[in-house]
Amino acid sequence: SASSSASPSQASPPAKLTKVKQVTNWFAEPEHGGQYAALAKGFYEEAGLDMTIQSGGPGISSTQIVASGQAEFGMGQADEILLARQNGIPLVAVAATFQKNPQGIMIHKGKYKDLSELNGHKVYIASGASYWEYLKKAYKLDKVEELKYTGSLANFVADPESATQIYVTSEPFTMEQEGVDVDYFLNYDLGYKQYGNVLYTTEDYLKNHPDIVKAYVEASVKGWNYYKDNVEEINKVMQEKNPDLKLEAMAFGAKAQEPLVYGGDAETHGVGYMSKEIWEGLQKQLVDIGLLKKAEPIE
Repeated sequence: SASSSASPSQASPPAKLTKVKQVTNWFAEPEHGGQYAALAKGFYEEAGLDMTIQSGGPGISSTQIVASGQAEFGMGQADEILLARQNGIPLVAVAATFQKNPQGIMIHKGKYKDLSELNGHKVYIASGASYWEYLKKAYKLDKVEELKYTGSLANFVADPESATQIYVTSEPFTMEQEGVDVDYFLNYDLGYKQYGNVLYTTEDYLKNHPDIVKAYVEASVKGWNYYKDNVEEINKVMQEKNPDLKLEAMAFGAKAQEPLVYGGDAETHGVGYMSKEIWEGLQKQLVDIGLLKKAEPIE
């Protein structure tokens, strides 16, 4: 028949792909599942993008990389974007892959019912963490002994009275493996409502390439929808990029983050949804604790 004689090679050549790069905020892990799914399953390519994913890591500033034009897209916490704008880096959030940020405070099991009980105890925390400034004020934590978070949990394990910053997708699993019983508070549930792993670009790039930004967001969302039901497949893809992360840990992370990514507003509006109310609320909190000088229009 005529139809079978037309081989695929005679079809029209594919449109030229646009080379773009996105920088994540850490080594490949379940928190980036949708981005890697979109790459592995060809969703970026279908959207006309020749995509490179560059891992973040210690000392890598995705905001600087995107601001300087070395990458078109980045990933960061909502507060980082507001603070970058104040510092003259005109970033624009285009999607929130986490409706609830996975950052939290971990304690030993059954130790504290309320965060205010941490007064007089050690807390391992990154210097300058905006959420911590908020929590200190909100829970009147004026007698906490603050120690620098190094990434190691040894000191936390050794001191049952202490607390540490965590990602709820990660450290609780490490503790489970070591047989240490823990509880944790999600910062979002403590009142610091910020989006997590927000995808962003620059004002300039958005203005000049709205179609590419739209294609990027839509393909990323498609990736997250794929990741939800194909966690094991995509975790293996990410493990090739980050061999230190065990598949069991990734399975734990993917399960822990599911309500944070696909729950809340994402249930009705879809993955990546952002509301003006959440952004304005966060902005107000940052103004209240003095980290932002003024509230600029959220639009």
